[in-house]
Amino acid sequence: MFSSRLPATLAPNLVSQAVAALRQSGATLLDLTETNPTVVGLPYPDDVLASLSDPRARVYAPDPRGLADARAVIAAEYASRAAISPDRIVLTSSSSEAYATLFKLLCNPGESVLVPHPSYPLFELLTGLEGVDARPYALDYHGVWSIDRESLEQAIDAGTRAVLVVSPNNPTGSMLRADDREWLAGVCVRRQLAIISDEVFADYPLAPRADASSFAGESRALTFVLGGLSKSAGLPQVKLGWMLVDGPPPLAAEALARLELVSDTYLSVSTPVQVAAPQLIAAGRGIRAAITARVRQNLDGLRRAVAAHPAITLRDPEGGWSAVLEVPATMSDEALVLRILETHVLVHPGYFFDFARGAFLVVSLLPRPEIFRDAIARMLPIAAGGRL
Repeated sequence: MFSSRLPATLAPNLVSQAVAALRQSGATLLDLTETNPTVVGLPYPDDVLASLSDPRARVYAPDPRGLADARAVIAAEYASRAAISPDRIVLTSSSSEAYATLFKLLCNPGESVLVPHPSYPLFELLTGLEGVDARPYALDYHGVWSIDRESLEQAIDAGTRAVLVVSPNNPTGSMLRADDREWLAGVCVRRQLAIISDEVFADYPLAPRADASSFAGESRALTFVLGGLSKSAGLPQVKLGWMLVDGPPPLAAEALARLELVSDTYLSVSTPVQVAAPQLIAAGRGIRAAITARVRQNLDGLRRAVAAHPAITLRDPEGGWSAVLEVPATMSDEALVLRILETHVLVHPGYFFDFARGAFLVVSLLPRPEIFRDAIARMLPIAAGGRL
């Protein structure tokens, strides 16, 4: 009775089952997979959401692209990266909705988009829900992450319509290399492919290399740059995302006209959050500073802790909220996570993010520092090949 766009089974995996059993038993779990900034003890202003009650929101006057004032303040936020016209911005309720909208815009059912591996596993579900195929291309690591160009070109087929880029990547924290940007723009122009650049973590640089780049302001290929308050202001609950549309002017204008039709069909972005956008973005700067300080503090602590375990390698992130640990491949990622879970510490297995080879664990850098230190101290000896 149900669509094949959904997974064939919704049965929880072994890690999920073990976590549920621990929580049901009442055990205290040190969660190094927590990426919700609103629940990790960060300082939020008491009135941070007060602007949502602005009386102007009582009037419903929808604009398919989003209210002009909201788009103007978002454009101003990008001024240090590229000159962005508010007319080239389309608001969405989230980056996930932006992806769904773009897949509707660019793809017929059965056509494909290229997605990076390793990266966040949500893409396969998002593409599947739109009847689109996700074809992987590899990110390669030689001291720094970069696009495996041969892998990407081999992934392109007659049905490919777009290439997804995530910078900073989740979970590797790697940023788009400038020479990869130039190369990929050329490929997409030649093959008539669009670029979807997810830059939701761009406001959290940690140690970006000098050649880190962005697709904001791209003029050669049809390009969509995604952002949102969930990450940039640490406000996932207010549901406001956006896409910047760029490329050759006639093509970008045609894309915008079609995006306007799709957005007008749903009108999913609430009026209160659009009216409040200037105040929320302003308040988000302070929240972002607190998140950045937390992430840096935990990352520094992780570096010191890993230094005592030569068998483990920290692949230092350039940006974002996560860190990747390469560990000895003495057992599967899942088996290792289950063993670590016996100490009541939860981490992500690398396979969850489609690492191609090796053994990896992924940890969030958001938890409270005292929880983070305790959890890392418990899990590193096990990850290094030790015993409980």
